[in-house]
Amino acid sequence: MGQGALISRRLALAGLASLAASPGSAFELSLHDRAKFKSFGDDDWFFNDPYERSRPGAVRLPYEAWQLKQNRSQAGQLLDLIAFAEAGAKQYDAVHHSAKRRPPGRPTQITIAQIFAWTKATPGQHHAIGRYQFIPSTLVALVRRSGLKTSVRFSPKVQDELAMILLRDAGYDKFRKGKLSRKKFMRNLAKIWAGLPLANGRSYYQGYATNRATISRAFYETQFNKIFA
Repeated sequence: MGQGALISRRLALAGLASLAASPGSAFELSLHDRAKFKSFGDDDWFFNDPYERSRPGAVRLPYEAWQLKQNRSQAGQLLDLIAFAEAGAKQYDAVHHSAKRRPPGRPTQITIAQIFAWTKATPGQHHAIGRYQFIPSTLVALVRRSGLKTSVRFSPKVQDELAMILLRDAGYDKFRKGKLSRKKFMRNLAKIWAGLPLANGRSYYQGYATNRATISRAFYETQFNKIFA
């Protein structure tokens, strides 16, 4: 059975058959709907999303470690801010701190195929990886959408390119054109990256495992406003 047919079948079994005809929709469901995949204990790592998304929050960095790089584009500065909340000091080579069985090498030195193989071979642990802490189903979807070959190295450039797809999913282009409010765009980003806080200061995924926002709302707003002054 091909991957597309498998996705459709799993969506149908989860009571979400209406989404099967929409490419990529399996990766844009709410956390509540994703939980219908019943992936806890499932051997199919591709549908481990609810478990992965409920990962404990990232290790916090002191705010003194943050520096806004003026020589970066606005998109680049925004990605820097997201990475500050998500990846900790290791940045592009970050692997979820609770993963006891590590990848076969530093993330930036191995291929996407090796990352997929590591994920499949190590069930029962979190697999968020890289500067933007991609979880398995998100990474698979982004690689498919980007057209990248899995033989490509998971380099900083590749990670940035994949993260830009998520920025656009959150409405970056509409925001830049004034067709999406700052408040809604910031909320959309927080729905993608658990380390970013909502207006109430809490993670969108607060309450799932020990997930939490890793930066304060005041810090998020201040730095966001500096980027898009």
